[in-house]
This record gives sequence, structure tokens and C-alpha cells, in this order.
Amino acid sequence: MVSSSEYGSHTWELLLTVDHQHEDVEKEFKLQVTGDLHVGGLMLKLVEQIKIAQDWSDYAFWWEQKKCWLLKTHWTLDKCGVQADAKLVFTTQHKALRLRLPNMKTVRLKVSFSSMVFRAVSDICKMLNIRRSEELSLLKQSEGTLKKKKKKDKNSKEPATEDILNLCNSPVSSGLPANAGLYSKTMAPVYDPVSGSPASSTITWFSDGSWTEQNCSILALSHPTCSPETLAEMYQPRTLADKAKLNAGWLDSSRSLMEQGVQEDDQLLLRFKYYTFFDLNPKYDAVRINQIYEQARWAILLEEIDCTEEEMLIFAALQARTRCNKLSLSSEAQDFTCESEVDEVEAALSNLEVTLEGGNKSNILEDITDIPKLADNLKLVRPKKLALKAIKTYWFVFRDTSISYFKSKESAQGEPIEKLNLKGCEVVPDVNVAAKKFGIKLLIPVADGMNEVYLRCDNDDQYARWMAACVLASKGRTMADSSYQPEVQKILSFLQMKNWTMCSQTASEPENVDMKPECFVSPRYIKKFKSKQLTARILEAHQNVSQMSLVEAKLRFIQAWQSLPEFGLSYYIVRFKGSKKDDVLGVSYNRLIRIDMATGDPITTWRFSTMKQWNVNWEIRQVAIEFDQNVSIAFTCLSADCKIIHEYIGGYIFLSTRSKDHNETLDEELFHKLTGGQE
Repeated sequence: MVSSSEYGSHTWELLLTVDHQHEDVEKEFKLQVTGDLHVGGLMLKLVEQIKIAQDWSDYAFWWEQKKCWLLKTHWTLDKCGVQADAKLVFTTQHKALRLRLPNMKTVRLKVSFSSMVFRAVSDICKMLNIRRSEELSLLKQSEGTLKKKKKKDKNSKEPATEDILNLCNSPVSSGLPANAGLYSKTMAPVYDPVSGSPASSTITWFSDGSWTEQNCSILALSHPTCSPETLAEMYQPRTLADKAKLNAGWLDSSRSLMEQGVQEDDQLLLRFKYYTFFDLNPKYDAVRINQIYEQARWAILLEEIDCTEEEMLIFAALQARTRCNKLSLSSEAQDFTCESEVDEVEAALSNLEVTLEGGNKSNILEDITDIPKLADNLKLVRPKKLALKAIKTYWFVFRDTSISYFKSKESAQGEPIEKLNLKGCEVVPDVNVAAKKFGIKLLIPVADGMNEVYLRCDNDDQYARWMAACVLASKGRTMADSSYQPEVQKILSFLQMKNWTMCSQTASEPENVDMKPECFVSPRYIKKFKSKQLTARILEAHQNVSQMSLVEAKLRFIQAWQSLPEFGLSYYIVRFKGSKKDDVLGVSYNRLIRIDMATGDPITTWRFSTMKQWNVNWEIRQVAIEFDQNVSIAFTCLSADCKIIHEYIGGYIFLSTRSKDHNETLDEELFHKLTGGQE
């Protein structure tokens, strides 16, 4: 019984549940409280009532009905809105979570369930030693992507013990600040504490006691590929609608894990969400490079992104190069060390010298006075009805961001037959090196959709120059841009990898090589070729990459992945305002693409560079975007929450503001302003 004096007019009873591991102690407590009692005072009162001597610093109140944390301990219960019917759980903020990494390995670690997902991912990346955490996020697998696996597993028992790397005892995982040895914001090279000499840039990143050489191997090195049977059991998207399912489960970066229904020891996927990999450096990014490579590799194998037969063989050859079933940890660790033999101080001094001298003045003057242009004879291919194509040779001139073409070189002084403005267009490679086919497909935005134009080049050099110019022009940049020559070299390098020469000795004895070709290509190509044929063709392609170091092969794989037309596109099924049918929206780092769901053809492209503003009507869940020249679009998202697309757009704009000068410090407030929305 409660006495009348104790009860009072402003006092009421609050039921609190304590999430502790002591079986002999009660878990439910009733406290008499007042509305002006602050949350911190309620904690103190509860801990005194529990009478268990332990560290309660990681505990906080979770409000069951409202699905929110009471983290502002100075707020009163009245200000929080807590009344007698509230169900408050006093529980730990850091809980165990299983994460499936891009390399399909699972780690268990303690993560803050009360911090926003953006901050939680940052802490996870510190534990795993992955720089640029803003490029990653957490993904909950949608039911559609699990159906196939469930059917397969009905009659088979789950393995008794899953191979999980347990990191629950690492310092950051326990809520403590990150060890400088694990994560260096200044990117300072790591040194062996005993000898003082520069240590292996792979192993010493994991220099904390909880890390072992085996842990390092799991995260930073490639491992033997899975069997074709395992590959067949995994979800493989067949259509654009299937691909849309892959991106439906991204968590909201502005809310906590607990607020989004994630429970202790649940499994989530840690993935690179934004395809803008900033400042990749082999010296510091062993884990990051390997995980990007693995995400790219699985995207190719599971046909999440399309590629040609020629490209598939290149990817297979690079995978064969990065296999490390016969390589020790030290060999690849040494590989990373050798990649960066130039001392950081030397590089800084070299850069300073160039800056002080002002670079090459003659080149600067040349860039100012000379307007770069390309002029060549190219073949123009225009698709016609009944599948017939008209192919004719014209004199093409590329200037600024436009292509003009004339009947002949002599008539180039007059008016062109047609002038094509490439700003905002889609540029798709159409190349088959073996067949000497070097084509460029241009999808140019017009009022009623996209105008298709095909250009055919005579050789790889001509193709590289024109392709690089088209790619830059589509982004609104000219050949005067400093990225033009590197783009040309990148394209030539990729073509060179495709242009392999057959080695008779290797080709004649494929059976002597320990290789399972089915592990290196997607199921479509497994059905198309016999095992011996595949082995011979992969080894043929391997000749061009066999001299590469392991890290170089991974970087080339990533580069080749980035060269694919569909790279970086995340798909969603949407219904545009005023439309009677569903379309697919592709979201990339610099544009949005409206795609016909039935044919897969792009209808319209909108560049972020021309975007004036975007907002969401949260009541009807509609995204509205305004572009230059009075272009406006609005759509509702059918395959996912519209917040995911809103966050994608804001996230890519946020990432475009990054600079090396900022020394890796992120403006978290700006990220949430751009991506959070006002629901």
C-alpha cells in the first residue's frame, strides 16, 4: 500500500523493464515518479532500486510504443511525453550485430543501436579499417531476394556452426574510442612498435590485440571462389524488376537501428551504397579495395550488371590472378607495401615544388589559347524501321560539347548536316576487339524521349579519343578538361586487356592448370561453353594480366567494372505523375534515368548538375524534382520507400563536395540536411 502523503497529487506509477543477465534479480520495477523528473534522475532512481553493482553507463531507456530512445537525459518526463502507460525498457545501447561483408564473410561485432545509422556505419568502418565510411551503408535483404534460397534449403539442414569472425571485444565495438593503430585519420604510415621500421601496410592496420593474421586475411585478401552449386543457390536477378528488389532494403541513415526494427544479433549486409570511390590508395586501403573488388566480383557473377562475353573473360582472367588459395598472407601484404615505395614526405615535397614553380607555363598558355577539337572520318549508323540500318561515312568535328558532321572534309567550312549537343546524353560503348568493332552509342535527350546515334571508329586509338570526348561532353566538360587524357589512357588500357594473343603452349594443355572455370564466370556463360573451352579462353585472356601484382589486378577489375554501361545504377520501380504505367528509375552518381520497364531502353536522362531543387510530399510519398529550362518531374516509388531515393539523391550531392584538403573530416550535419527530409 502507498500512503496518501507518499502518493501526492502529481505522483504516478511507471513500469520499467531492465534488460540484464542476472537470472536471480527481477526485471520489472514500479517506480513512483513526477512529470518534472528528468530522464537522468529516473535512471539513478532505477539503478538504486535494482541494487546490482555493475557498469550501467551504456544503458539508456527505449520507449517501446513510440519506437524511440530517450537519450536527452536532461529532459523531463513531461517534455518527453512519458505518461503512466509508457513501456520503457532500460537496455544497452551497444548490441551484437552480424554483418555480411561484400566478400560474403560474416563478422559479429557490437554496434550502437541508438546512434543514427550514418554514425553507426562510421564506427563499423573504424573497426574494420575501411576509410571513407560515407560510401557504405547497411542493407536489409528483402523477402524477394530470399525466396529462392528458402526453397532450396527446405530439405537440407542449416550448418551447425557458421564461419563467423567475432569482433565483439574490439575497443570500438565496446563503445570505446578507436585505436589509432586501427584507423588513422591523418593517414600516417604505421610503424612496428618493436623494431621501429615501417610495418606491413596490411597486417599492422589490425595491430590491436583482438586482431590476428587470420582476421586480416578474411577482410583484406581474396579467397577461393565458391562452387557453381553455391552460386546457383544465390539470388540472381533476371529482369529490371528483379534488380529493383536488390535496392529496396537500404536502412534510413538518419534513424537508429532499433527505430528501424533491427534486433540484437540480426544479420544485415554491409555494402558500398554510393558508387563514387574517393581517393583509393593501396597504401591505406587494403580492406577497402578488397571489399570493393568483392562487391564488383559478385555483381558480375550474379549478373546484377550486364557485360559482354569479351568483358566476362577479362573479369575471369583478373579473378584468376587474384586467387590466393596458393598464396600466403605475407605475399599480398608485401604486394601492398611494394605498391607505395615512395615516401609520403617525398610526394608532399614534390607536389609543393610543382605548386611553387607554378607548373609548366607553356602548357597553361597553350590551354588558354587553344580550343581542343577532334576531326575524323567516322561511320554514322542510324537505326531504321524493319531492323535495317543505314551506314554512311561522314567528316565529323568534335568541339566543346557538340559533334557536327559534314558530307566531306572539304565542306567542313560550311553549315553541318546536323549538330548534336551531347550535354546530358547517355554514352554506351559497343566494342568487340576480336571482331575489330569499335562503336559508340549515343542516346541524346530530345523533347519526346531519346535520339539514338551510333558512331563507328576505325581503330582503338580513334575510338579511345572520341569515346573519352563523348564521356566528358555528356557531363558538360570539354577536352580542355584535365581529365581528358587520363580518360583516353584508361579506355586504351581496357582495350589492351581485351586484345590478348593466344599462347599455344597454354592453350594446348588447359587440363594441366588447376582451375575451375565455372567459378569465374556467370551461369549464362557456364551454359554456353564447355569447361575445357572456358579454361582455354580464360587462360588466353590471362596472358595480359599475369604480370600484374595482386592489388593491381583488383584495381584493374574495379576499373573495368566502372567502365560497364550499367555501372553505378540502382534501380527502382516508380510511377511518374500523369503516367498510366510503371517505369524503372535508375539512380546514378550524376544522373537519373527513366527506363522502359518492358524493353529496358532509356527514355529520358536528367543530370544532377541541372537540378535546381528536389523535395518530398511525405503525405502522398511523392518525390518532386525541378531542373533547368523549366523541366519538372514527380513520381511515387512502388518498389521501396521514397525516402531511399530521396537519400540517394542527397547522398550523391553530398559526396560530390568531398575534397582531400578536408583531411577526411565529414560534415555530418550537411549530410543529414541533404538526406534526412522532413517527415
